[in-house]
Parts: sequence; structure tokens; C-alpha cells
Amino acid sequence: ILPALSLDGVLHLDVRDCSFTSATFNQFIDALLDNMNPFPQKNSVVVMDNASIHKSVHIAEMIE
Repeated sequence: ILPALSLDGVLHLDVRDCSFTSATFNQFIDALLDNMNPFPQKNSVVVMDNASIHKSVHIAEMIE
């Protein structure tokens, strides 16, 4: 289970029966961005830890 949380609740949720990979995490972020807004609007900031699947150049490009 991978949720994306905001102060108002869950923005996006993905449930899989396997581990997330860089490819599946990219898909998750792509779907999440449909529920987000440009900065500085509400729900416009993504915070991630330093897990290896979070370090993709493609993810940085999608979010920026």
C-alpha cells in the first residue's frame, strides 16, 4: 500500500501485491500529479525520503 497524504486526507493510493520499483513508483507519481496543483497552491509540494526509487531523474523532471 502506497498512499500520498495531504492535510485534508489521501490524494492518491496504490495497492500492489509486489514491491514498488522505479517504474511502478514513476507510475504512482504520474497519477498523483493529476491530484496536485502548481506551487504555491494547496497540495503543491511533494515530500519524499531518500529511498532509491525516489531518486529517479524522471521523477524529478515530472515533479518540477
